[in-house]
Amino acid sequence: MKIKGSLILDVYIIKKFLGTFFYALALLMLIVIVFDISEKLDDFIENSAPLKEIIFEYYFNFIPYFALLFSPLFTFISVIFFTSKLANNSEIIAMFSSGLRFRRLLLPYFIAAFIIAGFTFLLGNYVIPNANQNRHEFEETYIRKGPVSVNKRNIHLQVQPNEYVYMESYSNSSKTGYKFSMEKFSEDGKLESKLISDYVKWNEETNTWTVRNYYIRTVQKDGSEVLVYGREIDTTMNIFPEEFSRRDNFVENMNIKELKEFITQQKLHGSENITPFLIERYRRLAFPFSTFILTLIGMTLSSRKIRGGVGGHIGAGIGLSFAYILFMQFSSQFAIGGAIDPLLAVWMPNIVFAGIASVLYYFAPK
Repeated sequence: MKIKGSLILDVYIIKKFLGTFFYALALLMLIVIVFDISEKLDDFIENSAPLKEIIFEYYFNFIPYFALLFSPLFTFISVIFFTSKLANNSEIIAMFSSGLRFRRLLLPYFIAAFIIAGFTFLLGNYVIPNANQNRHEFEETYIRKGPVSVNKRNIHLQVQPNEYVYMESYSNSSKTGYKFSMEKFSEDGKLESKLISDYVKWNEETNTWTVRNYYIRTVQKDGSEVLVYGREIDTTMNIFPEEFSRRDNFVENMNIKELKEFITQQKLHGSENITPFLIERYRRLAFPFSTFILTLIGMTLSSRKIRGGVGGHIGAGIGLSFAYILFMQFSSQFAIGGAIDPLLAVWMPNIVFAGIASVLYYFAPK
């Protein structure tokens, strides 16, 4: 009978937790959508955006992004809201009086937190990247002009191990790189060959680079050199035009596998700063764990009956949740500046707030 009663209590708490979380999140999404429509209505009208695309291409892909963004805040608020109501109605005291341990009471909370953590992991790593792609394409068509082009001068890239490329400049419109050179080195760092040309142009038909007005200098084993001249030659390189014309927020469109491969490619290319990409990758793994930490903080904080009641608990909870979000932003900026390792920067808020959760758990009424 006692086991059956515990199971009924578990189901009750899980339903309350998840119900409050998704209900609060749905209300917030409605408010955010209303404000977004009021802000972008002129753009929709001016650019003749079809109603079907506004709903299905923009707002259906808009909702998951903001649902993930606000999920830690509403996890915290949901726990505090219904737990403080239980505390104020003396229901938690009755549970303890019946012999229920505080640790056992945490079980349904963590089951619900696991469901939310799985929900946010799937959203952040698989659903939202594709949704962002569709949303950004809609924005480029009906809200702002096309993707932000990354035009650079003096481009240095490592395209393969011991193989380096240089372009004095690159044109996104014509997909052409000027004053091009490619160097290949041996394992011991000695130059094996060097190709120099006036320019290279991407060939859409063959998916290769066409090199114009070139000469190739090859160093033989005996130290002699061979020069070969030519007007045109096709070559393949581990570099593509898309890398020179990406959106500012293109990394948001990659799932976790694509992001990992992109980081590996950037390391191979010798990219100067891959820290923002590493932060994004680590954050997608660390973000779901914050659900368990914030759930524990919210539960231990609101299980005590206080004078301010629900309002006092929610006020303290909102303060702590915003402190967590700000902490994450500050630590990320320190990592971008090179002061902290990216992995440590992303996990530091979880580590610090896990310590806070442990202290609150120790002093929670049991």
